[in-house]
Amino acid sequence: MFIDEVSLTLTSGAGGDGCMSFRREKFVPRGGPDGGDGGDGGHVILYTDDKLSTLVDLRYRPKIAADRGGHGKGKKLTGARGENAVIRVPPGTQVRDDEGGIVADLLTPGDELVLLKGGRGGRGNARFATSTDQAPRRADRGRPGRETVVHLELKLLADIGLVGFPNAGKSTLLSRVSAAHPKIADYPFTTLEPNLGIVRFGEFDSFVLADLPGIIEGAHEGKGLGIRFLKHIERTRILLFALDATGDDQAEQFEALRKELGSFNPALLEKPLALAYTKADLLTAQQAEEFTNPLADLGLHHFLISAVSGYGLDQLVQALGSQVSLQRQHSKELLDDESLDDDSREDCDLATGN
Repeated sequence: MFIDEVSLTLTSGAGGDGCMSFRREKFVPRGGPDGGDGGDGGHVILYTDDKLSTLVDLRYRPKIAADRGGHGKGKKLTGARGENAVIRVPPGTQVRDDEGGIVADLLTPGDELVLLKGGRGGRGNARFATSTDQAPRRADRGRPGRETVVHLELKLLADIGLVGFPNAGKSTLLSRVSAAHPKIADYPFTTLEPNLGIVRFGEFDSFVLADLPGIIEGAHEGKGLGIRFLKHIERTRILLFALDATGDDQAEQFEALRKELGSFNPALLEKPLALAYTKADLLTAQQAEEFTNPLADLGLHHFLISAVSGYGLDQLVQALGSQVSLQRQHSKELLDDESLDDDSREDCDLATGN
């Protein structure tokens, strides 16, 4: 089951109460206050786990709470700290508040986000002893925990997203170039959820290819599988348009797909594009030899392929792999530049004392 949206009610742990106690021991007159502090409540933490690929584990846990801290005890014993509630989510999970604002974007495996801090434990009466009040009869109550509602939305992380109309051959292509086993049938909308496959190119390199459910006209308005899966395209580095080579309307297919993507999010049209003309096995040898790219004026990389016979797949994989490598290098350079800027800003803040 592929679950990409859940809503959670989260509560951090309350702090334990401080203890009011006095040392009572034989031969120890006026033992004085010895009440310990209460323990802090547990935090609510989101942890990015690359072993997860959906949010299905959270579907049936709509309310998650951290443990409260233990109460303080005599002999200046501090209460136990409440256990944190660690929520594991897959990379690519976006956290939104109740008003729709983005709280966090968890992309890197191993990232942790303290979403709610636990309440602080109360002070015991041993903390209040002074020279003028050597037997204080007061202790603090623990601070309450915090509660909030968050909405988690998973957007798959993939290097290349396969975009096309239903039955364009996307699932067959994924099954041939990777070890993925998507459902394949001779009727539309066989792909009801995104499928990911790891495609190897070269000796040690690979990229992630995402087969997304078929897009139809009006998808950005919710038709077909609608915007539920269009959002997954936002995370991809490159868009590979799968166009049926057996038809005479490839240019119309391409424009219709671009229109849907642009209507959903105009930024998608700025991503690098490539064209894969599928089902070359249904063309005659002469038709395949004389095939020309109807979108040549766009200057995009294009490939005539057959996922059934394997025609053109090696060239496709190698070319896409090279493009992904360039995109990764570009992203790394941008991150390095941003980190330098952050260091510069930090140095400036420290120098000015801000």
